[in-house]
Amino acid sequence: MEKQEGIEKLFYELASESRFDILRELTEKNWKMNDLARKLDLTTTETFRQLQRLTEAGLVEKQPEGTYAVTEYGRLILELTAPLSFLLKNKDFFAAHDIRQLPHQFVMRLDALSGAQLLLGMVESTTKISNMIGESKQYMWGISPEPLMQSFDAIAKAVPKGAEYKILSPQPPSKHANIENRTLSDTPLIMAVTEKQAAVCFRLIGGKVDYASFFGEDPAFHDWAKDLFVYYWKKGKLIV
Repeated sequence: MEKQEGIEKLFYELASESRFDILRELTEKNWKMNDLARKLDLTTTETFRQLQRLTEAGLVEKQPEGTYAVTEYGRLILELTAPLSFLLKNKDFFAAHDIRQLPHQFVMRLDALSGAQLLLGMVESTTKISNMIGESKQYMWGISPEPLMQSFDAIAKAVPKGAEYKILSPQPPSKHANIENRTLSDTPLIMAVTEKQAAVCFRLIGGKVDYASFFGEDPAFHDWAKDLFVYYWKKGKLIV
């Protein structure tokens, strides 16, 4: 333990619930030790001891006026551990789904899904996605790893006037004035993005599509879904 260094040392410091709580509080504002102890229902001795450990680890620093503040290094550590917190909260879901098929840069941003609602029921999930698509006025971008249940002719008739529809699927492109279709044979998810909301369904381990979805209009989640769609859209083929 005396020579504990690097990531092992960092994880050891973050393993304490009280130290982690102190770090989170200090990201909101600077605190004096006694006030922080009352806020977190800790003894003054315990708070002092934990602040000392966090200071020695470079995560916290004492200010000239006597308050404690999180360092920029500490803020970065908390931001980078946010995906781990999200995974722990949803460990049963992620244990059953093949998220590693996503591009690495999107796995690293996976905590963006923390602002979305996880819908585990297939009926609830598909109903909300269907309503979301039906309410879109400006655009709808969709990915399906399986052939669509409706023909492109039927979809084209339902597209609102002036809306932009982009669909990525294994089906051959079909020419419609209000639908752009590209083909991609293998994607790890189903997704739909409109100007207001997004929905994402991942594959189960083994490859089967699961219709449980992350759904919502949280800005970080919506941006994540839009960026992911654009990534796959650029890989799709448009056969002229």
